[in-house]
Amino acid sequence: MIEAIFYGFIAGILLCLTFGTVFFSLMQNSVDNGYRSGIKIAFGVVVCDAIFVVCALFGTAFLPQIDGFEFYLTLFGVILLMAMGVANLFKGTPRLAYPKTRFGNFLYYFTTGFVLNAINPINFITWVTLAAYLTNSLHYSHQERYGFMIASLVSIFLTESALAVFAHKLKRFFTPKVVLIFNRVTGVVFIFISLQLAWTRLYDPLIAMLKQ
Repeated sequence: MIEAIFYGFIAGILLCLTFGTVFFSLMQNSVDNGYRSGIKIAFGVVVCDAIFVVCALFGTAFLPQIDGFEFYLTLFGVILLMAMGVANLFKGTPRLAYPKTRFGNFLYYFTTGFVLNAINPINFITWVTLAAYLTNSLHYSHQERYGFMIASLVSIFLTESALAVFAHKLKRFFTPKVVLIFNRVTGVVFIFISLQLAWTRLYDPLIAMLKQ
């Protein structure tokens, strides 16, 4: 069990070290709005990953079937990414408008982390592959698989929270020129991924809907 927890913790760290939309969003919001915003995004990511883990371990049969759920979730993610990308390109230090209440503030960042993580199909595939590997190759028991996955989730939250704090600490090195370049690079990344998602996951369903 100790070995499973250790490897799960290492796996969680490795899963965080990818330069996807979550990474860029977490880093930018931590620089612009403080490390707490990054931690809230990390919490949304972990909750989404926890759902993926449950599905990977137990299957998806227990989940309610909602027609078009994946389509509308992807559509929401595409709109969110496009809005963030355009804001980054045309504003020097962009901040999307979000509610000023404490709950609204939390919900904005939590939803951002959750959705950006959920719309990437690689994330779910990764957890399914890990679950299969633990069972078929490493022959882990149920308790060891649970320990591995829980350790991975804890590690992801701690690593992403550390990245948020680290980015905020380096804020003094972000001169206006550096911030402008960083924001425009992240803007291009967000727009590119939103267009890729729209083409690969929304185009065919939209055409099918229009033909009905």
